Amino acid sequence: MPTARQLAVQDISARVTDESSTPVPLRTSEYFGVNTFGARQMREKLPKEIYVKLLSAVRQGKKLDRDIAPTVAQVIKDWAVSRGVTHFTHWFQPQTGLTAEKHDAFLTFDDELEPMESFSAAQLIQSEPDASSFPSGGLRATWEARGYTAWNPASPVFIVESAGARTLCVPSVFIGYNGEALDEMTPLLRSSDVLSQKATELLELMGDRGVRRVYTTLGAEQEYFLIDRTLFAMRPDLVMAGRTLIGAAPSRGQQLEDHYFGGIPERVQACIAEVEHELYKLSVPIVTRHNEVAPCQFEMAPMFEETDIAVDHNQIVMATLRRIALRHGLQALLAEKPFAGVNGSGKHCNWSMAVRSDDPALDGVNLLKPGKTPHQNIRFLLFLAAVLQGVNKHAGLLRAAIATSGNEHRLGANEAPPAIISVFMGSMLTRVIDEIIEGKSTKSADQQMIGLGVAKLPEIEKDNTDRNRTSPFAFTGQKFEFRAVGSSQSIAFPIVLLNAAVAEAISDITEELREELKDGKRDSKSIDDAALKVVRKSFKASTPVRFEGNNYSAEWVKEAEKRGLLNLRRTPEALQQLETKQSRKTLTSLGIFTNEELDSRYHVRLERYTKDMLIELHTLCELVDTLVVPAVLGYVGSLSNTAAQAKAAGITVIPQIGIANRVGARIEELLKRHDDLVGVIAKAESMHDDPGAQAKLLTSKGAEAMEAVRETCDELELMVCDSDWPLPKYREMLFPV
Repeated sequence: MPTARQLAVQDISARVTDESSTPVPLRTSEYFGVNTFGARQMREKLPKEIYVKLLSAVRQGKKLDRDIAPTVAQVIKDWAVSRGVTHFTHWFQPQTGLTAEKHDAFLTFDDELEPMESFSAAQLIQSEPDASSFPSGGLRATWEARGYTAWNPASPVFIVESAGARTLCVPSVFIGYNGEALDEMTPLLRSSDVLSQKATELLELMGDRGVRRVYTTLGAEQEYFLIDRTLFAMRPDLVMAGRTLIGAAPSRGQQLEDHYFGGIPERVQACIAEVEHELYKLSVPIVTRHNEVAPCQFEMAPMFEETDIAVDHNQIVMATLRRIALRHGLQALLAEKPFAGVNGSGKHCNWSMAVRSDDPALDGVNLLKPGKTPHQNIRFLLFLAAVLQGVNKHAGLLRAAIATSGNEHRLGANEAPPAIISVFMGSMLTRVIDEIIEGKSTKSADQQMIGLGVAKLPEIEKDNTDRNRTSPFAFTGQKFEFRAVGSSQSIAFPIVLLNAAVAEAISDITEELREELKDGKRDSKSIDDAALKVVRKSFKASTPVRFEGNNYSAEWVKEAEKRGLLNLRRTPEALQQLETKQSRKTLTSLGIFTNEELDSRYHVRLERYTKDMLIELHTLCELVDTLVVPAVLGYVGSLSNTAAQAKAAGITVIPQIGIANRVGARIEELLKRHDDLVGVIAKAESMHDDPGAQAKLLTSKGAEAMEAVRETCDELELMVCDSDWPLPKYREMLFPV
């Protein structure tokens, strides 16, 4: 009689992708953004003067003029209703890492009690969800329920189509009754504003006039796994914890290196194509798809966008992946390390800074891209120095930004950067920086170069930056790639802290430049000379954080310690960086968080860590009690029966006895380790009044107990008869037939 697992594998192997009803696709440009009310739709449907005011609010970070809100609401409603929309929601990002929404119908009644669609300015601008039901880290008590969502006009409204329903989503911030930031987006907007302010001041000091705003750009590469939904449903650990808590490594994993950039399986291709189709309708500019390193692992990446919109779009990407995968009988796994022993999933955040200016020569300029004139390259070096200075000073803060229970398993493992934050610059820029520090000048006529134009500076070779896959924060040409961010994370918080670190460094550099110019001339040559002195000093100070080698090596760990760099391997110790005097001073003085809001971020993330760990501990206990032990005892029982039959038949060599004894010894070991696991759970749950101590216990004793149980379970999986093992195995999930 086939087991449920065997039947599932048989069913999966018989499935084929049905292309009989697949229509000829439209060109992407014909339907891109049809479900988004963006700048083009606003220009077409709004009166010109109202469009100009709204665009000003969007592009310059200004508040929405309430006088135009009724007209904007009416036009949005008419557009949405024409697209079949019946409900609207304020779509926001609480501190859960996901998004939240409450749907309200457009339905109302006129004076004659006749039904009609209505959407007022008040409904567009503000809504009131229950603030006490979301993580607040102590900002709101259980009985303090009032909170507000407010439309963020910088992010276009959009329509989500799901199960035949169409809902208008209004991207919003989420604040408490007293204005406390309860979400991920409010601090991000604050950090964007303060970075713009600090960068604009530096540009103006450098003589660049007409700057209206400096904005950051972001492109988030999303890695994920796709496995069969049936096998996923048979794994309680994947369902409850998002990762496999037990599972023996298959004989073949990723060692053949044959999956990366290989042909995308047909069933997966159909799923990804539909995901892309839905994303294109929502103006999400996905331009890359490919197989990643691990079996069943894939990646999609968008074009660069303004950061605030890119954060919204990444949330839409994750939600769409999960939703569309189900239609294809697949499950999208966004956890950082769903399978041990193979590549984990990250979210590489490609980040840069650009200018919005009245000066056409400056408008749209990437501040992390070398230019063609001496002044442009001095400017490039100033902002490059600011990033290095910010990361060097706040490496602990950036480590805290990526601290989650899932990322803890990924950092330092296959294809993931270590927990030590360092910056990779590439050989050419490293030489340039070192020579600036030393005051040298070089020329290289044989290669295409970008001349910095002053004898004191070396030349920078164009596009001569290698990539370092082991680096957590790498310069990859005109941008930095924050590779350490976890695949399931909201990218808002890591970018908030990156913006803060860089904004503070820009402010410090601006003050140093003012000091250099205090008693001197203000012509362009004098400014550039003074700026070079500041750059040299900044580059020298940030030397410890620059590393060009293999971040995986044991030698780097020792070298990093010598340099004074932090190695925060566990989440609780990393999160403590949010509470240091230095972090608190930076984040509060810049106006990104209040002290209370910063405390809340620490407590929310610490609480999430302990809850994630306890869920894993309980799930592992359940796996052992209800699946592993019964299966193994059943196997031992069958060995005993056949051994007894063999003995009764007079057979003298009975190998079943030796096998049963070896399996029995492992069962005894498992039961003991299981008891230890139960003891850790009991102790951890008794410490709920001391979250710090509870987290410390879970990250040490809890993790150790889980690893011990897993070790024995994985040994048993390789000993027990294949037909008796109840859980889908790695070979079945990662190598579908």
